[in-house]
Amino acid sequence: MVIIQNQEVSLFTTADEIPEKFRLPSPINQREYLIGGELRHWEGEVEKVFSPIHIHSGSGLTPVVIGEFPLFTEEESLACLQAAVDAYDRGRGLWATMSVSQRIERVQDFAYRMKAKRDEVVKILMWEICKSYADSQKEFDRTLDYISDTIDALKNLDRVSSRFEITGGVIGQIRRAPLGVVLCMGPSNYPLNETFTTLIPALIMGNTVVIKSPRPGTLLLYPLLEAFRDAFPPGVVNTVYGSGRTVTPPLMMSGQVDALAFIGSSRAANSLEKQHPQPHRLRLILGLEAKNPGVILPSADLELSVRECLLGTLSYNGQRCTALKILFVHRQIADKFLELFAAAVNALKIGLPWDEGVQITPLGEPGKTQYFSDLVEDARKFGAEVVNTGGGEVDKTFFHPAVVYPVNERMRIYHEEQFGPVIPIVPYDDLSTPIDYIVNSNYGQQVSIFGEDGSAIADLIDPLVNQVCRVNINSQCQRGPDSFPFTGRKDSAVGTLSVSDALRSFSIRTLVAAKENPANTSLITEILRERKSNFLSTDFIL
Repeated sequence: MVIIQNQEVSLFTTADEIPEKFRLPSPINQREYLIGGELRHWEGEVEKVFSPIHIHSGSGLTPVVIGEFPLFTEEESLACLQAAVDAYDRGRGLWATMSVSQRIERVQDFAYRMKAKRDEVVKILMWEICKSYADSQKEFDRTLDYISDTIDALKNLDRVSSRFEITGGVIGQIRRAPLGVVLCMGPSNYPLNETFTTLIPALIMGNTVVIKSPRPGTLLLYPLLEAFRDAFPPGVVNTVYGSGRTVTPPLMMSGQVDALAFIGSSRAANSLEKQHPQPHRLRLILGLEAKNPGVILPSADLELSVRECLLGTLSYNGQRCTALKILFVHRQIADKFLELFAAAVNALKIGLPWDEGVQITPLGEPGKTQYFSDLVEDARKFGAEVVNTGGGEVDKTFFHPAVVYPVNERMRIYHEEQFGPVIPIVPYDDLSTPIDYIVNSNYGQQVSIFGEDGSAIADLIDPLVNQVCRVNINSQCQRGPDSFPFTGRKDSAVGTLSVSDALRSFSIRTLVAAKENPANTSLITEILRERKSNFLSTDFIL
């Protein structure tokens, strides 16, 4: 039990009380994996998947088993990699040498097949990581939009590349070519969308791919395996399952991974990179930690600031790399901001992911409630308090959001990326306090500035654009729109992801050139006229 708006409420339910629309028909006992264009049956060990949702039963509250997935050994992991290596065939494979328009057709076919699995994937997403039903739908739909936007971006890129350049007596055509074999590893908080923001551009540029699903977040790709198999040539997409510590080191140590697309911690990314025997040949596309601050100036519109900070700190329980993870509030307005913010947090609807309008749901990762409790206790030890009603209370996988104030540099929450519903608030008297914090931080993704004093905001913008990669004015930190660059400085990212930047991240500029003379002009004209080459082409994709 926790206190919500002064009423005791049971957060969990019985199996009979779950609405029929949201029930899983049966556990998803996944025994198939995709390798070399085949769905093979797995006979080895499996790992059970427990939902964060608990059910009242005769024996008390018990977690729901929603399925199981294969636990690969090094042997199966390397076999999947070899399938991708064979399909790429050192750049000579069918997929790598296809025309851009042909690859676009295959990706469009996949998107069509994927759309048919919407309800199934959304329901699994909801049960597996406890994202609200509405947000699970948004994640699926946004992923389909991302695929469509990526296709449009590639068409634009290819149109620019469809012409020849003649400079200094040399004829040349510059296009983009694939890198090779890509290992895609997405995060557990957006296991569909953020996995696909690297997977789709990697594929459409002609690379072959090995997907290592996150834990939690593995089962939701199961309904899409047939779509991958049927839309792409054999070996272009392959799936690996199991413990990352078991299956990923062999992949990297093989030296056959040409690009690592990883979203997670910098510690894990550093370890993976070091395992590659030729790191200079490894392209890195990394989305890592962030400790995005919000800076509330004395001139801020408090109602707007509270509304945006609430979204920024607690959307999907604060489990987003782009979340606002620490707030700096000018002491002049701190008391009023705390009053409004604590009231807004207490008004949030806490419940199960299928509840209408729910905003706080159970946490998907095991052990997280204890971690957040430790952060709160550490802050209390150094003088902070939880200022909202019920903040920090725990019920199994539920953690009631905790607004912690006043926070200082002695506390863990001041430095650590909490990735969840603990909101540290730091009072300040001088802007040097938040600026020094950002300058000295290991992270450099985004910052949000709240205020109506144009001069003060301008004075912050100029130094902060050299510390972070996005400065948000009177709005929360966020990734979208997907046409905007998404990256970070310091330990927050390597490479840039947007629908256009990602295409460049997973490819390399390559050109065909010849001296300008009658013989070469005639030869190139023949190749173009008779469409003998997929690369050397002036075809214009509409």
